[in-house]
Amino acid sequence: MGQKIIRFSDLTGRHAEDEDQLVRVVVRAHPELADGPVAIEALAGELAEVRGLALDLVTIELHRPDAEEPETVVMTAEAFDRLATVTPMAEVLRGAERVAARTVPVQAAAAGAGRERVNYASPEHAGRPHKGRTTDAEKQVVREHLDEINERLAAEGVRTVDLANPEHVARYGLEELAAERGVTLG
Repeated sequence: MGQKIIRFSDLTGRHAEDEDQLVRVVVRAHPELADGPVAIEALAGELAEVRGLALDLVTIELHRPDAEEPETVVMTAEAFDRLATVTPMAEVLRGAERVAARTVPVQAAAAGAGRERVNYASPEHAGRPHKGRTTDAEKQVVREHLDEINERLAAEGVRTVDLANPEHVARYGLEELAAERGVTLG
């Protein structure tokens, strides 16, 4: 006996006559996404208007004196442009001070050129191995969502955060959680 797999669009429920009609859509950010990116499938024709619906977005960082890490804000270019009330935003930007893409040593900058800065305090990246300091925000996310984070890391083929590993416990401040779960540090 054979099996036949019938594929449908996640957007409309319409049947895909041919698997080549389906487009994999990775949703990286959405107000309803709590646990990181997801993948859905849609028929190519259903996505014909996507490029026309795309927004001109601006990403800014707010470096507040009372905050340890900068806050990243994404908004439409139109909304951002409205913030400039005396001089048009294009003119403000032309006259603005140039800043380095990142304040990291030259070798590290060259190695990471073209890559976006990863926010390890976000649920989709927390717990992932990385160089550098682990922020209090990342520690908090890992402490509060350890099981979900380990599930995501395992699915990605990345090492999980091990409560029996003293380095992991120290890095993420998991001493209380390890004790609660009766884990002996090895």
